[in-house]
Amino acid sequence: MAIVIKYLKELMFFVLLAILGLLTRLHFMHTKYSIGYMKNTEDKTLKMLTPDDVLSEGNGVILFEISERMNPPPLVLCSIESAARVYPERPVAFFMKGLPDIDSTDYQTQTRRKFPTLSPYKNIYFFPLRMDELYKDTPLLDWYKKINPKKEKYWINVGADGSRLASIWKYGGLYLDADVISMRPVPHENFLAAETLSYCSNSVFGLNRHRSFTWKCMEDFVKNYKGEVWGYQGPSLFTRVMKQWCVLPPFKNTEDVTCGNISYLNPERFYPIPWGAWKRYYDVWEELPSFNNSYSLHVWNYMNRNNEKTMVVGSNTLIENLFQRYCPTTYASLINNVTFHRKPHSPLISRV
Repeated sequence: MAIVIKYLKELMFFVLLAILGLLTRLHFMHTKYSIGYMKNTEDKTLKMLTPDDVLSEGNGVILFEISERMNPPPLVLCSIESAARVYPERPVAFFMKGLPDIDSTDYQTQTRRKFPTLSPYKNIYFFPLRMDELYKDTPLLDWYKKINPKKEKYWINVGADGSRLASIWKYGGLYLDADVISMRPVPHENFLAAETLSYCSNSVFGLNRHRSFTWKCMEDFVKNYKGEVWGYQGPSLFTRVMKQWCVLPPFKNTEDVTCGNISYLNPERFYPIPWGAWKRYYDVWEELPSFNNSYSLHVWNYMNRNNEKTMVVGSNTLIENLFQRYCPTTYASLINNVTFHRKPHSPLISRV
């Protein structure tokens, strides 16, 4: 009997060892894949991130730099920083034509170092803008293959107009011009914004991916292309398509209206200072406006394309007050005279 008991004890011991070994192996496998998942989702710098990875949930905030410049001015940096602050739970993707292709797992880390005012915000991501890739599977691709940018009078504007449509069609989310200062979240998922009582803007809009309105805009872009007319592929295009989409009721005071199942926001939401009064942003106000009816402010940088006006530290202008409040890191760097640009001849991205 004692031998049988001893045998059973030894058998149970080995069975326990086997069970422990199996549990350890299962735990290791779970940990291994959990860590791998974390590396791929939480620590975004540990893999070669693509826009699809970052914008896959359809809630991204998208901005563009269509030119080759790699030294965005303070207003652009302020626009990106303010968006990152207002939408901390959403990815802010900045597409830059001058960036090299993604070729390393630390691409985001290396790129952030080139923009020190933006590096503290981990929800900001930088991606190279490749229009042939962005326009793929849209009506814009054939147009892009035929067009000669050197012969286009307003290529930067036209390229930006096409890119915002393709990106929102592909990813969905919120599009912002790089001269828009964000102040508070837009509480609408699918919306367009009126620039004036009779004119629809394309500098700020939000739509889910694959909305028929976006596709219709891309079709109109190609069919009725007039690149020699400023704004014809942008605000004029949105206005044309909107008129086909619905008959808009007039705005009452600061209320919004709807166009089908898309919210159409009052001009006060983004354009409380109209384009004709754009210099007011660079004036000293006796009393600062509250902008309580606005979500963001479009600063009309195209009107200031000759750099007639600038944000001067210590001037107490409206634009300086906006910088102080909504992009404090950018503003602090201006105060401290921190160089925004990379050093001449320094590599943009270290190759690995």
